[in-house]
Amino acid sequence: MASSSVRVAVALGSNLGDRHGHIHWAIARLRERLSDVRVSTIIETPPLEVPDPDAQGPYLNGALVGTTDASPDELLAFLQVLEAERGRARLHRNAARTLDLDLILCGDAVLNGPALMVPHPRFRERTFVLAPLAEVAGDWRDPVTGLTVTALLQRLTDRA
Repeated sequence: MASSSVRVAVALGSNLGDRHGHIHWAIARLRERLSDVRVSTIIETPPLEVPDPDAQGPYLNGALVGTTDASPDELLAFLQVLEAERGRARLHRNAARTLDLDLILCGDAVLNGPALMVPHPRFRERTFVLAPLAEVAGDWRDPVTGLTVTALLQRLTDRA
């Protein structure tokens, strides 16, 4: 059975080392694996949800949207290989990282497995994900809430 292409959204982040280099390297590698790639503006944001924000440098964040015929699990494995190739160490939750690649959306899939949850469980609460994603895929509907990425961003902005 032939697989069909699905639209995917990946959040990009880095706050260690050559942040720009890590992000642009990941974009280049993702372009080799995905088609119809669109990349948001890369923005700088403070570290969030960390015990001592002064102990970590600011993040560069962005979003990339493309299409692939890879399964969500295959794509997640590829993202983790890319992170490892750039020296990502998973010391503890929210640790500083050379490269952070999160699978945010995968078509209209809703997956709740132990290793992979799609849509990403916290993307609706993160301006640093929603703002770049709205730039390149504002009309994409979250399959859980039915809201567009732009509407999710507006709702989050209104709460702040």
